[in-house]
Amino acid sequence: MSKKITGAEYPLSKIFSSDFDYAIPTYQRPYAWTHVQAGELFSDLHDFFLNEPDDTYFLGSIVLIKEEGRPHSEVIDGQQRLTTLTILLAALTSQFSGELRSDFESYLREPGRASQGLMPKPRLALRERDRQFFADYVQGLKLSDLVALDPAQLDNESKRNIRRNALTMLERLDAAFGSDEQRLCAFGAFLVQRCFLVAVSTPSQQSAFRVFSVLNSRGLDLLPTDIIKSDVIGKIPSSKQDEFNDIWEELEVETGRDGFAEVFAHIRMIYAKEKARKALLDEFRDKVLPKAETAEVLISSIIEPYTDAYLIAKHMRYTSTSNAEDVNVLLGWLNRIDNSDWLPPAMRFLADKGSDAGYVLWFFRKLERLAAYMHVCGLDVNQRIERYAEVLRELEGEHSLAAPVTSLELKDSECRRMISVLDGPVYEMSARRRNYLILRLDSFVSDNAARYDDRLLTIEHVLPQTVAANSQWAGWWGDGEERVEWVHRLANLVPLNQRRNSAAQNYDFERKKVAYFAGRSGVSSFALTTQVLHQSTWRPEDVKRRQQALLALLQDKWALC
Repeated sequence: MSKKITGAEYPLSKIFSSDFDYAIPTYQRPYAWTHVQAGELFSDLHDFFLNEPDDTYFLGSIVLIKEEGRPHSEVIDGQQRLTTLTILLAALTSQFSGELRSDFESYLREPGRASQGLMPKPRLALRERDRQFFADYVQGLKLSDLVALDPAQLDNESKRNIRRNALTMLERLDAAFGSDEQRLCAFGAFLVQRCFLVAVSTPSQQSAFRVFSVLNSRGLDLLPTDIIKSDVIGKIPSSKQDEFNDIWEELEVETGRDGFAEVFAHIRMIYAKEKARKALLDEFRDKVLPKAETAEVLISSIIEPYTDAYLIAKHMRYTSTSNAEDVNVLLGWLNRIDNSDWLPPAMRFLADKGSDAGYVLWFFRKLERLAAYMHVCGLDVNQRIERYAEVLRELEGEHSLAAPVTSLELKDSECRRMISVLDGPVYEMSARRRNYLILRLDSFVSDNAARYDDRLLTIEHVLPQTVAANSQWAGWWGDGEERVEWVHRLANLVPLNQRRNSAAQNYDFERKKVAYFAGRSGVSSFALTTQVLHQSTWRPEDVKRRQQALLALLQDKWALC
């Protein structure tokens, strides 16, 4: 089969002709244009009709999976426009009678020609759930019956949009033309002769997906999950397709489209246990689809439980009669890390062992420590994926709270590296790493009692970075080398949550505490900063003593060697 991509500009008279037999695949979004978008389309067309009597109107592009010379056209992009244009043409046709009505009706339905092997049928077939409804009321020109329906009795939003947009088109046509059939006919001729769409066709699904990604300028981008849905739903017996399509769409609504794509990327990692080497679509087909005996099993035993686990981990929704609050606090800290590489092992564990509250708490304490180690120490993506792959491999075997996974434990070398980083110039870390560490330390000091808003967070020095020669700081820290050694260390850093007068950062200690570190009420919302407010001096021995205490606390809470 040739994979040639073809594209040409066609008037609507050609778009809605025997050359094209449109079908909306099940994986596409439901018809979602509201009366606002339908009304805007009509206004644009009507204004152009009135003001540009000779020019042509460009309606954009559609992307089709279509073999050359064959009319069957699977719509990858353009469903919303094709459906709305069909509603407009139906509303227009319903105003005519006799030959004129038959003429325009041919843009809605293929009348059939036995000599050419053409059977009578609608030119556009919507998704299975809405197909007959659309064929009966819109393409069957029963618009009066359609608008008389009670929208509350319609079983989905797509049908309600079809009904509302049909009413909109009828009202707009009546307002614009009234009973002037001649002007109505002229407007209809304008639509089919001077309104153009570019149809881009390719026989390859993947090629159509790539073309769509490049050409799409409005609407929702087609994601790999949409193509996977096409593969999967198409393999389910037709009697069960609606049931599993509903499950799929409910999961996608809960996660959001981008979130659902993220779920699939994490599922790929769960099975592949290595960095992606190809596009998600290809790797999911290679690594995940073969693991499920049937499409139904894929949805019910892989996609659904892992999506549920993703939502728990991503939104801190763990529920249990015990340990739930502690687990959700740990999930909150994991979500502050600057990558989501921790999610595949979290999802795998929750899907398998989520009902064991004691084991769940143990697991996420260990996972948060492992993730914090890699985050604070700045491991790159390849190192992180390799480390999490160890955990995923072990999660495939038997494990329990009595015999837990050991790959979550930090190795001796990892412990030593983390302690070294914690005892170093942490202010020089990237802001995301530094902020995580300081806030995590603050939570340990406050015993997880504090809640944090990162939007206003700044990390400030107690001993200033610049010391005036005649200041109190110079008297306390006369040795310049010692100042350099300690100025960026943990003990000398405090979190603040509001903007400060930058000039105040160089004040002497007592004045700085009041003007810079304390809030309007004279206290700080951060435990680390409150500790500093209770200090009377900030000499080298004070900072060294504080450093030892903070390191000891981190080593205790994270169980570092």
